[in-house]
Amino acid sequence: MLRTRFFRGASPLLRSGVVRGPVCCRTVGQSFRFLSVTSNVNQQIEDSVKSKKKPLSRLPIGGSEQSSSQRVASDSIEFTTWKAAALFVVVGGTLYYFFSKEKKRLEAEKEAEANRGYGRPVVGGPFNLINDDGEPFTEKNLVGKWSILYFGFTHCPDICPDELDKLGLWLNSLKKNHGIEMQPIFVTCDPARDSPAVLKQYLKDFHPDIVGLTGTYDQVKSACKQYRVYFSTPPDVKPGQDYLVDHSIFFYLMDPEGQFVEAMGRNYDEKSGVDKIIEHVKTFVPREEREKRKGKWYSFLFE
Repeated sequence: MLRTRFFRGASPLLRSGVVRGPVCCRTVGQSFRFLSVTSNVNQQIEDSVKSKKKPLSRLPIGGSEQSSSQRVASDSIEFTTWKAAALFVVVGGTLYYFFSKEKKRLEAEKEAEANRGYGRPVVGGPFNLINDDGEPFTEKNLVGKWSILYFGFTHCPDICPDELDKLGLWLNSLKKNHGIEMQPIFVTCDPARDSPAVLKQYLKDFHPDIVGLTGTYDQVKSACKQYRVYFSTPPDVKPGQDYLVDHSIFFYLMDPEGQFVEAMGRNYDEKSGVDKIIEHVKTFVPREEREKRKGKWYSFLFE
Protein backbone atom coordinates (compact mmCIF):
# COMPACT_ATOMS: atom_id res chain seq x y z
CA MET A 1 0.00 0.00 0.00
CA LEU A 2 2.79 2.39 0.92
CA ARG A 3 4.63 1.56 -2.27
CA THR A 4 1.53 2.10 -4.41
CA ARG A 5 0.85 5.47 -2.82
CA PHE A 6 4.46 6.44 -3.28
CA PHE A 7 4.41 5.66 -6.98
CA ARG A 8 1.16 7.45 -7.43
CA GLY A 9 2.67 10.53 -5.79
CA ALA A 10 5.77 10.20 -7.93
CA SER A 11 4.05 9.56 -11.29
CA PRO A 12 3.68 13.24 -12.15
CA LEU A 13 7.40 13.66 -11.72
CA LEU A 14 8.09 10.70 -13.94
CA ARG A 15 5.75 11.95 -16.57
CA SER A 16 7.28 15.42 -16.41
CA GLY A 17 10.69 13.97 -16.89
CA VAL A 18 12.16 15.33 -13.72
CA VAL A 19 12.97 11.87 -12.48
CA ARG A 20 13.84 9.32 -15.06
CA GLY A 21 14.75 5.70 -15.47
CA PRO A 22 16.75 3.60 -12.98
CA VAL A 23 17.75 6.52 -10.84
CA CYS A 24 14.18 7.07 -9.86
CA CYS A 25 13.65 3.45 -8.91
CA ARG A 26 16.79 3.23 -6.80
CA THR A 27 15.98 6.45 -4.99
CA VAL A 28 12.45 5.37 -4.23
CA GLY A 29 13.56 1.95 -3.01
CA GLN A 30 16.22 3.40 -0.76
CA SER A 31 13.78 5.92 0.70
CA PHE A 32 11.26 3.19 1.42
CA ARG A 33 13.83 1.02 3.16
CA PHE A 34 15.03 3.98 5.25
CA LEU A 35 11.50 4.80 6.35
CA SER A 36 10.83 1.17 7.23
CA VAL A 37 14.02 0.86 9.32
CA THR A 38 13.38 4.16 11.06
CA SER A 39 9.84 3.10 11.92
CA ASN A 40 11.06 -0.20 13.40
CA VAL A 41 13.75 1.50 15.48
CA ASN A 42 11.29 4.05 16.86
CA GLN A 43 8.86 1.27 17.79
CA GLN A 44 11.60 -0.64 19.63
CA ILE A 45 12.63 2.47 21.55
CA GLU A 46 9.04 3.16 22.60
CA ASP A 47 8.55 -0.44 23.75
CA SER A 48 11.80 -0.32 25.74
CA VAL A 49 10.82 2.93 27.46
CA LYS A 50 7.36 1.60 28.33
CA SER A 51 8.80 -1.56 29.84
CA LYS A 52 11.20 0.40 32.06
CA LYS A 53 8.83 3.17 33.02
CA LYS A 54 7.30 2.89 36.52
CA PRO A 55 3.95 4.24 37.68
CA LEU A 56 4.10 7.78 38.95
CA SER A 57 2.49 6.73 42.22
CA ARG A 58 5.53 4.60 43.06
CA LEU A 59 8.15 7.15 42.17
CA PRO A 60 9.61 8.94 45.23
CA ILE A 61 9.01 12.65 45.37
CA GLY A 62 12.03 14.86 45.72
CA GLY A 63 14.65 12.23 45.00
CA SER A 64 15.41 8.68 44.05
CA GLU A 65 13.78 5.64 45.63
CA GLN A 66 17.03 4.77 47.38
CA SER A 67 17.36 8.19 49.02
CA SER A 68 13.71 8.04 50.11
CA SER A 69 14.28 4.64 51.73
CA GLN A 70 17.32 5.99 53.52
CA ARG A 71 15.29 8.90 54.91
CA VAL A 72 12.53 6.56 56.11
CA ALA A 73 15.10 4.32 57.79
CA SER A 74 16.76 7.34 59.39
CA ASP A 75 13.42 8.66 60.70
CA SER A 76 12.58 5.21 62.05
CA ILE A 77 15.91 5.00 63.90
CA GLU A 78 15.44 8.47 65.38
CA PHE A 79 11.90 7.63 66.57
CA THR A 80 13.04 4.31 68.05
CA THR A 81 15.92 6.05 69.85
CA TRP A 82 13.54 8.62 71.32
CA LYS A 83 11.18 5.91 72.59
CA ALA A 84 14.05 3.97 74.10
CA ALA A 85 15.31 7.08 75.89
CA ALA A 86 11.86 7.86 77.26
CA LEU A 87 11.41 4.28 78.42
CA PHE A 88 14.82 4.36 80.10
CA VAL A 89 13.91 7.54 82.00
CA VAL A 90 10.57 6.13 83.16
CA VAL A 91 11.98 2.77 84.22
CA GLY A 92 15.01 4.37 85.85
CA GLY A 93 12.89 6.81 87.82
CA THR A 94 10.55 4.05 88.96
CA LEU A 95 13.42 1.84 90.09
CA TYR A 96 15.08 4.73 91.92
CA TYR A 97 11.86 5.54 93.78
CA PHE A 98 11.27 1.89 94.67
CA PHE A 99 14.79 1.23 95.91
CA SER A 100 14.93 4.51 97.86
CA LYS A 101 11.69 3.67 99.61
CA GLU A 102 12.79 0.09 100.20
CA LYS A 103 16.12 1.29 101.57
CA LYS A 104 14.40 3.53 104.13
CA ARG A 105 12.09 0.71 105.14
CA LEU A 106 14.96 -1.74 105.58
CA GLU A 107 16.95 0.78 107.59
CA ALA A 108 13.98 1.34 109.89
CA GLU A 109 13.52 -2.42 110.28
CA LYS A 110 17.21 -2.87 111.02
CA GLU A 111 17.04 -0.16 113.67
CA ALA A 112 13.99 -1.77 115.24
CA GLU A 113 15.68 -5.16 115.10
CA ALA A 114 18.79 -3.72 116.73
CA ASN A 115 16.67 -2.50 119.62
CA ARG A 116 15.49 -6.07 120.15
CA GLY A 117 18.78 -7.75 119.48
CA TYR A 118 20.58 -7.22 122.74
CA GLY A 119 18.74 -9.64 124.98
CA ARG A 120 16.37 -8.18 127.54
CA PRO A 121 14.77 -4.84 126.53
CA VAL A 122 16.16 -1.76 128.19
CA VAL A 123 12.61 -0.59 128.96
CA GLY A 124 9.67 -2.74 130.02
CA GLY A 125 9.30 -6.08 131.76
CA PRO A 126 7.08 -8.04 134.13
CA PHE A 127 4.64 -6.20 136.39
CA ASN A 128 1.56 -7.09 138.38
CA LEU A 129 -1.14 -4.42 138.83
CA ILE A 130 -4.93 -4.10 138.75
CA ASN A 131 -7.07 -2.01 136.41
CA ASP A 132 -9.77 0.52 137.29
CA ASP A 133 -12.31 -2.33 137.43
CA GLY A 134 -10.21 -4.11 140.07
CA GLU A 135 -9.12 -6.87 137.65
CA PRO A 136 -5.50 -8.14 137.36
CA PHE A 137 -3.41 -6.56 134.64
CA THR A 138 0.12 -7.74 133.80
CA GLU A 139 2.65 -7.42 130.98
CA LYS A 140 0.84 -10.29 129.25
CA ASN A 141 -2.09 -7.96 128.59
CA LEU A 142 0.19 -5.98 126.30
CA VAL A 143 0.63 -8.89 123.88
CA GLY A 144 -1.47 -8.93 120.71
CA LYS A 145 -2.02 -5.20 120.33
CA TRP A 146 -0.15 -1.92 120.17
CA SER A 147 -0.07 -0.26 123.59
CA ILE A 148 0.98 3.14 124.85
CA LEU A 149 1.64 3.73 128.57
CA TYR A 150 1.76 6.96 130.54
CA PHE A 151 2.79 7.28 134.20
CA GLY A 152 1.21 10.06 136.29
CA PHE A 153 -1.28 10.69 139.11
CA THR A 154 -4.82 11.96 139.37
CA HIS A 155 -3.98 15.00 141.51
CA CYS A 156 -1.58 16.39 138.91
CA PRO A 157 -2.66 20.01 138.32
CA ASP A 158 -1.66 20.54 134.69
CA ILE A 159 0.92 18.32 132.99
CA CYS A 160 -0.94 15.01 133.27
CA PRO A 161 -4.26 16.43 132.00
CA ASP A 162 -2.50 18.09 129.08
CA GLU A 163 -0.69 14.91 128.13
CA LEU A 164 -3.83 12.78 128.43
CA ASP A 165 -5.71 15.25 126.21
CA LYS A 166 -2.94 14.94 123.63
CA LEU A 167 -3.11 11.16 123.90
CA GLY A 168 -6.83 11.32 123.12
CA LEU A 169 -6.10 13.29 119.93
CA TRP A 170 -3.53 10.70 118.88
CA LEU A 171 -5.96 7.85 119.47
CA ASN A 172 -8.74 9.50 117.46
CA SER A 173 -6.47 10.33 114.53
CA LEU A 174 -4.86 6.89 114.44
CA LYS A 175 -8.19 5.07 114.44
CA LYS A 176 -10.18 7.40 112.18
CA ASN A 177 -7.56 8.31 109.60
CA HIS A 178 -5.27 5.28 109.61
CA GLY A 179 -7.27 2.38 111.00
CA ILE A 180 -4.80 1.82 113.86
CA GLU A 181 -6.23 0.87 117.23
CA MET A 182 -4.14 1.31 120.35
CA GLN A 183 -4.46 0.19 123.96
CA PRO A 184 -3.88 3.38 126.02
CA ILE A 185 -2.86 2.86 129.66
CA PHE A 186 -2.54 5.31 132.54
CA VAL A 187 -0.36 3.97 135.39
CA THR A 188 -0.54 5.89 138.65
CA CYS A 189 2.60 6.85 140.55
CA ASP A 190 0.48 7.66 143.61
CA PRO A 191 -1.20 4.41 144.70
CA ALA A 192 -1.89 5.79 148.18
CA ARG A 193 -4.59 8.10 146.78
CA ASP A 194 -5.37 6.55 143.38
CA SER A 195 -7.58 3.56 144.01
CA PRO A 196 -9.40 1.80 141.13
CA ALA A 197 -12.53 3.83 141.85
CA VAL A 198 -10.61 7.14 141.88
CA LEU A 199 -8.89 6.26 138.61
CA LYS A 200 -12.18 5.35 136.96
CA GLN A 201 -13.78 8.64 137.94
CA TYR A 202 -10.74 10.66 136.89
CA LEU A 203 -10.43 9.05 133.46
CA LYS A 204 -14.03 9.88 132.55
CA ASP A 205 -12.78 13.31 131.54
CA PHE A 206 -10.47 11.84 128.89
CA HIS A 207 -10.57 9.37 126.04
CA PRO A 208 -12.92 6.47 126.90
CA ASP A 209 -10.41 3.81 125.83
CA ILE A 210 -7.80 4.76 128.45
CA VAL A 211 -7.34 2.06 131.08
CA GLY A 212 -6.18 3.04 134.59
CA LEU A 213 -3.73 0.83 136.54
CA THR A 214 -2.84 0.87 140.22
CA GLY A 215 -1.68 -1.49 142.97
CA THR A 216 0.27 -1.48 146.19
CA TYR A 217 3.16 0.89 146.63
CA ASP A 218 5.68 -1.89 146.02
CA GLN A 219 3.85 -3.11 142.93
CA VAL A 220 3.73 0.37 141.44
CA LYS A 221 7.35 1.00 142.34
CA SER A 222 8.38 -2.25 140.64
CA ALA A 223 6.46 -1.37 137.47
CA CYS A 224 8.01 2.10 137.39
CA LYS A 225 11.44 0.55 137.78
CA GLN A 226 10.83 -1.78 134.84
CA TYR A 227 10.00 1.20 132.62
CA ARG A 228 12.77 3.40 133.99
CA VAL A 229 10.20 5.85 135.34
CA TYR A 230 11.41 8.20 138.03
CA PHE A 231 8.93 9.28 140.71
CA SER A 232 9.10 10.56 144.27
CA THR A 233 6.70 11.65 146.97
CA PRO A 234 7.42 14.05 149.84
CA PRO A 235 8.67 12.37 153.04
CA ASP A 236 6.50 12.16 156.15
CA VAL A 237 3.19 12.80 154.38
CA LYS A 238 0.27 12.77 156.79
CA PRO A 239 -3.06 11.14 155.89
CA GLY A 240 -5.29 13.58 154.00
CA GLN A 241 -2.42 15.95 153.28
CA ASP A 242 -2.23 17.29 149.74
CA TYR A 243 1.04 16.84 147.90
CA LEU A 244 2.53 16.58 144.44
CA VAL A 245 4.39 13.65 142.92
CA ASP A 246 7.48 14.28 140.86
CA HIS A 247 7.66 11.86 137.92
CA SER A 248 9.01 11.33 134.42
CA ILE A 249 6.90 12.65 131.54
CA PHE A 250 6.98 10.13 128.71
CA PHE A 251 4.68 7.96 126.66
CA TYR A 252 6.02 4.41 126.25
CA LEU A 253 5.09 2.77 122.95
CA MET A 254 4.95 -1.04 123.06
CA ASP A 255 4.58 -3.34 120.04
CA PRO A 256 2.12 -6.27 119.79
CA GLU A 257 4.77 -8.58 121.24
CA GLY A 258 4.90 -6.49 124.41
CA GLN A 259 8.33 -5.11 123.54
CA PHE A 260 9.38 -1.51 124.07
CA VAL A 261 9.60 0.53 120.87
CA GLU A 262 9.81 4.25 121.64
CA ALA A 263 9.76 6.76 124.50
CA MET A 264 7.88 9.86 123.38
CA GLY A 265 8.37 13.07 125.35
CA ARG A 266 6.50 16.35 125.52
CA ASN A 267 8.15 17.53 122.32
CA TYR A 268 5.74 15.37 120.32
CA ASP A 269 2.66 17.34 119.35
CA GLU A 270 -0.63 16.20 117.86
CA LYS A 271 0.82 15.57 114.39
CA SER A 272 4.38 14.43 115.08
CA GLY A 273 3.19 11.96 117.69
CA VAL A 274 0.82 10.32 115.22
CA ASP A 275 3.51 10.25 112.54
CA LYS A 276 5.98 8.56 114.89
CA ILE A 277 3.50 5.87 115.90
CA ILE A 278 2.55 5.20 112.26
CA GLU A 279 6.22 4.90 111.37
CA HIS A 280 6.72 2.15 113.95
CA VAL A 281 3.50 0.36 113.04
CA LYS A 282 4.47 0.22 109.36
CA THR A 283 7.98 -1.07 110.00
CA PHE A 284 6.99 -3.63 112.60
CA VAL A 285 7.95 -7.19 111.68
CA PRO A 286 6.62 -10.05 113.85
CA ARG A 287 9.13 -12.31 115.53
CA GLU A 288 8.19 -15.28 113.35
CA GLU A 289 8.85 -13.31 110.19
CA ARG A 290 12.14 -12.00 111.56
CA GLU A 291 13.31 -15.55 112.22
CA LYS A 292 12.40 -16.58 108.67
CA ARG A 293 14.31 -13.67 107.19
CA LYS A 294 17.46 -14.60 109.05
CA GLY A 295 17.56 -17.84 107.07
CA LYS A 296 17.20 -16.11 103.71
CA TRP A 297 19.95 -14.99 101.34
CA TYR A 298 19.32 -11.33 102.23
CA SER A 299 19.75 -11.94 105.96
CA PHE A 300 22.86 -9.73 105.88
CA LEU A 301 20.48 -6.75 105.76
CA PHE A 302 19.51 -7.49 109.36
CA GLU A 303 23.01 -8.06 110.71
